[in-house]
Amino acid sequence: MNTNGVPARKALDGIKVLDMTHVQAGPSCTQILAWLGADVIKVELPGRGDITRGQLRDLPDVDSLYFTMLNCNKRSITLNTKTPDGKAIFEKLIAHCDVLVENFGPGVLDRQGFTWERIREINARISYASIKGFGPGTYEDFKAYETVAQAMGGAMSTTGWEDGPPTSTGAQIGDSGSGIHMVAAILAALYQRTHTGRGQRVTVAMQDAVLNLVRVKMRDQQRLTHGPLREYPNATFGDFVPRSGNASGGGQPGAALRCAPGGANDYVYVIVQPQVWAPLATLIGRPELIDDPAWATPEARLSHLDEMFAVVENWTKDHGKHEVLEKLNAIDVPCGPIMSTKDLIEDESLRARGMIADVTHPQRGMFTTVGCPLVLSDTPVEITSSPLLGEHNEEILREIGWTGKDARALQAAGVL
Repeated sequence: MNTNGVPARKALDGIKVLDMTHVQAGPSCTQILAWLGADVIKVELPGRGDITRGQLRDLPDVDSLYFTMLNCNKRSITLNTKTPDGKAIFEKLIAHCDVLVENFGPGVLDRQGFTWERIREINARISYASIKGFGPGTYEDFKAYETVAQAMGGAMSTTGWEDGPPTSTGAQIGDSGSGIHMVAAILAALYQRTHTGRGQRVTVAMQDAVLNLVRVKMRDQQRLTHGPLREYPNATFGDFVPRSGNASGGGQPGAALRCAPGGANDYVYVIVQPQVWAPLATLIGRPELIDDPAWATPEARLSHLDEMFAVVENWTKDHGKHEVLEKLNAIDVPCGPIMSTKDLIEDESLRARGMIADVTHPQRGMFTTVGCPLVLSDTPVEITSSPLLGEHNEEILREIGWTGKDARALQAAGVL
């Protein structure tokens, strides 16, 4: 039921997605489409399936968490598209669906005879969506992985400490970042189809998605032409935006400050806005700094940010991070405790909102996954398990009107 007591129709009910994706960038996209109500049909290689089914397993002979956490709410059909029957079934699937999504290497489907022109001949209403490492040009045929995309999209050069090597972020901004960009592109193509009746070619490059997420650093690259970036703690500047540790790099200075008892994640990230300086100085027992000319204004503090944060940290280090969070929020200081993966998976507020969810898998039992970050008031997401390999072979063949060999014969012939 939705908020008006009417049986909920999912936002993407009626949309059928042919999911030719694997590993993370593509599956993260199609999982969100499935969460929003699309019927996502995952096409996998017979006998093996998506390679992540067997990667980083924590239990023998059971789909890995890598796979289950990226393929919830989907159906699975196995198909060898290099066989005549496989090609025929694939053509029926194309005719049956609204969107085809793939993240193969460049030209893989083309070499099998399924170019955009051929796909459009089969179904003029389908949108063909591809996630690649790079767009057309110099890097087009290069292989890309998460950290390669971070490296070539500008993230790594601006992450880490000034005297250390370029550093990747733990957030999967190359893979899952590309996936969420593709969700937006697919939804736009589907909306456009309501006016034109035609599908279209949709592409997202991982490098481009990371670059889009490094927007503020590209802003600062241009600001450098007018002088040093005063919001950064770096002593010197070259002709590119430097790595700046945990500095926010924004209009308001910020830093991660140690808290008690001093463990790896016992930190709170604190932002010092102009209006909070007086109550913050009072809270930490340094009220004399409120009117001191060396501390009283943002401009004055900007010249010795490290010293300012050291003064605040002298107070935070004697308190637990959740106590610091409570006391700073009471005086409107923007802050957040560093939450470890353990903190997040145990966080009751995230569980109550469905951002951390327990799901029952037919073989592994209960596993925990992240929930859908897109929240619609009338169509809440219901997370169901990822499919077993080929679990829906017969069901999907019936739906697309396949009248050739039955599933058992196709399996024996290596088609399914």
